[in-house]
Amino acid sequence: MTIASDIRPSRGDRVALWLFVAVGAVIAVAVAVGAALRIGELLGGGPIRVAAEFIDQRATAPIGPDGSDVEVLLDRAVLRTAVPPIATWAGVIGQLVLVIAFTTVVLCLILLSRRLSRGRIFGRSSTVLVGTAGITGLIGAAATRFFDNMLANAAVAQVSDYGDVRNAVLSIEPFPFVVAAFAVAIVCTVFVIGERMQRETEGLV
Repeated sequence: MTIASDIRPSRGDRVALWLFVAVGAVIAVAVAVGAALRIGELLGGGPIRVAAEFIDQRATAPIGPDGSDVEVLLDRAVLRTAVPPIATWAGVIGQLVLVIAFTTVVLCLILLSRRLSRGRIFGRSSTVLVGTAGITGLIGAAATRFFDNMLANAAVAQVSDYGDVRNAVLSIEPFPFVVAAFAVAIVCTVFVIGERMQRETEGLV
């Protein structure tokens, strides 16, 4: 059941909505191109660049006087090394998940913007689109991070004695995910309540 709203966005609102859609589409294309280049690097057969995170890992860097070594605590670094095939495919899957998730989110937002530009603000379809975009974004971000961690762990194992390196086996920053999940929940709740109120209001007419 779709509930149409009597509110018609102004021309400026519609222009802003479609400008938002255009920017989202451009970003989606950029993400897809970046993922394609990364997959090409992963499947190229040679050493690849892998970002790895560490936990207070002691290292030396030539940043002292006259280029002398100074002891530092390494937080993250980009390694260049070959990795086993299973790690390569983990990286490929991570990029595919990123593209699929981002494309799904952008597509949902485009369809939602199309409904909003026609004045259909609340309705079951709008609620489904908002919920799908939010949940897909959260799951996609977490899954991409998981596969990237697999690739990073394999790269660290290739370049060092694994027992002597304090790298982050599974690194994730919970605060952004909690905030994002909270925001998604609020937006979904707003659309659900709006749909319910509109249905009840129309039932009184």
